[in-house]
Order: sequence, then structure tokens, then C-alpha cells
Amino acid sequence: MSTGELLTIEPLELKFPFELKKQISCSLQLANKTDNYVAFKVKTTNPKKYCVRPNTGVVFPRSTCDIIVTMQAQKEAPPDMQCKDKFLLQSVIVSAGATAKDITAEMFNKEAGHVVEECKLRVVYVPPPQPPSPVPEGSEEDGSPRGSVSENGNLSGSESVSVAKAYVESQDKSAEARALVAKLTEEKNSAIQQNNKLRQELELLKRESSKSRGRVSLFVVILIGLIGIALGYILKKA
Repeated sequence: MSTGELLTIEPLELKFPFELKKQISCSLQLANKTDNYVAFKVKTTNPKKYCVRPNTGVVFPRSTCDIIVTMQAQKEAPPDMQCKDKFLLQSVIVSAGATAKDITAEMFNKEAGHVVEECKLRVVYVPPPQPPSPVPEGSEEDGSPRGSVSENGNLSGSESVSVAKAYVESQDKSAEARALVAKLTEEKNSAIQQNNKLRQELELLKRESSKSRGRVSLFVVILIGLIGIALGYILKKA
């Protein structure tokens, strides 16, 4: 976890259970512990390899934002499962009520005098979980060989197929679950953004309504005053 002055970032390592020819996703959470609106931007040294959603946005005061990083399907494994890719997350304070549409590249330009907070994230490849090897219990007392293991210690052909099939099915379900989590997280962030926007529009309507009532009250006072003056003038002439 990184605790900066603007955002708390969890985790600092993007861990991908590496599998060939499969898209793999992991999540990143940003927490704004301040009373300011904080804009963020995510950069990577390998933009063609990764998809970041959202890659820019605004974290509202005392709230959080989830980011999904998806690695494109890879055709070959890197040497020693080591990855040199890096991510950089930049954050900066913006004006109250700002949204993702208000974010510009100039906001994160240090040379322009902006105070930009930065945090570097590394990518780590994690080997996929291996299915447990079935070891059927055999009779140890009579010294007879176990039924599911051949004499040379290898699994029989039918059981090897069963193990491989079970492993493939478990990986397919895991990929579907990760995709579902990524979709739900993106929908959640969208709903939060829309809710905050509606709240701001409601406050604006309230302020405009108050101003309108003030103008109507002033008009009524002036009108009553004019009527009083006219009546006084008529009574004097009478």
C-alpha cells in the first residue's frame, strides 16, 4: 500500500496469474482521504500490451475508485517469468465539482507549476495454481500397488485426461469470474460518477430556485409600493 498526500493506492504490485493466450485482469483501488477533488492519470511503459479502465478520472473527497488493468493474451512466456513493464499513477488536486471530462494533459505538467504526486507500480507474473495430484489410498499392509498409479509411478492414461480436463474447466471458470468482476467494477464506478453528477446538478437547481424566489419577492415589493403611491396620489386629488 502507498499512502501519499492525495491518494492511497492498493496494491503497489500488479500481479497477473500468467497464462498463455488468455486475457488476464487485476484490480487497483484508489482512496481519497482528503476533502479535495483529486484527478488521476495512469501511464504504462507498454500501452499496447495493457488496457486500463478507467485510465483517467476524478476521485471525490472521502471516496474510492477501482481501476481494472487487463493484460492482452500473450503468445509466449517471458524468460524466467520476469516482467520489466512499469506503471505510473499521477494525481493532482482539481477544482470542486470537476469530472473526468474536465481532465487535460496540462493538469499533470510539472513544468507548468502544477503540484503532481506520482507513484510507480511494478508488474509481477504469478504462475497459475496447479491442480492437486490425486493420490488414491491403496492398501499399504499387503504391499499391493495402488490402483490408480502404474508400476513406474505415473498416472494411468484415463486419469491423466481427467486431471487435465478438470484443470482446463477450472481455468475457464476463473477467467469468466475475473471478467465478471471487471465488468461489475466498471459499472459501479460509472454509477458513482453519475450519482455525484446528479447531486451537483440538484444543488445548482436549488441555488437557482432560491435566486428566482428572491427576484420575485423584490418585484412584488416594488409593485406594492407603486400601487401605494398611485392610491395616495388619487386620494389627494379627490
